[in-house]
Amino acid sequence: MIIQVYNEWDHKPKAQAEGLAQAVLAWDGEYRKGDVIEFSGLEPDRFYMVKVDAAIEESLVLIRKDTVLYTVPFYEKKTSYNPLAFFGSRHYLSIRYAEDYEVERYRNLALNPFDQHEESGVYPHASANVETRGEAVFAARNAIDGVLSNAGHGEWPYESWGINRQDDAALTLDFGRSVDIDLIKLYTRADFPHDNWWVRGTLVFSDGSVMDLPMEKKTQEPHVFPLPEIKKGITWVRLEELIKADDPSPFPALTQIEVYGTESRKQRS
Repeated sequence: MIIQVYNEWDHKPKAQAEGLAQAVLAWDGEYRKGDVIEFSGLEPDRFYMVKVDAAIEESLVLIRKDTVLYTVPFYEKKTSYNPLAFFGSRHYLSIRYAEDYEVERYRNLALNPFDQHEESGVYPHASANVETRGEAVFAARNAIDGVLSNAGHGEWPYESWGINRQDDAALTLDFGRSVDIDLIKLYTRADFPHDNWWVRGTLVFSDGSVMDLPMEKKTQEPHVFPLPEIKKGITWVRLEELIKADDPSPFPALTQIEVYGTESRKQRS
């Protein structure tokens, strides 16, 4: 597998590292607008541990392609990331095969700090039918980046999924394979009095089943929803039918969605 950094206009490599089961790239230099990080030589449909920057948490992801391109964010696109990410003159990146125990354990199946706004063949992946003004700080990917700070709004660490006051706003979390789920957590944004909050929502599963999500409390704490029984063989979930509270603020938002479970027993059998 190979990690390579280059600029999209000339593809001249700035740095490169390769390895068999793992590649680690440490390099001196500065990122420029248009720079791309390329992970290549991958085995499609395999789990990897990817660290795209020293200031971003390592991600356990399923990669469906042999090459993944990651565009280094700049200017407005970088406002949802730690300011230290992709900054300075020394950088550290890595990719390796995920160990079986890392993949098979009970965990938050939604977590992916490596997620990008556009579909990239990397899962889990978050998308939505609306993101406030198209701004990076309100993108769907923010809801699965692992950052739980919900007492503010705007730039990191207060990035969130913003719905632009749209009544039919919906967020879809695609796992890219079958998983078994038994618990959902929602961290709704709680920058009161700027924010409104949702009193109810609906979670739709890929098998066609539906779960009601009552969120009566105005709170900074997570809303925790144990499932009545384990949902098996689920490939995606969609959060929709979000009903906001009777409050002057028109701005409810989602800081994080966590989905707990394991890899599907169906696909392991």
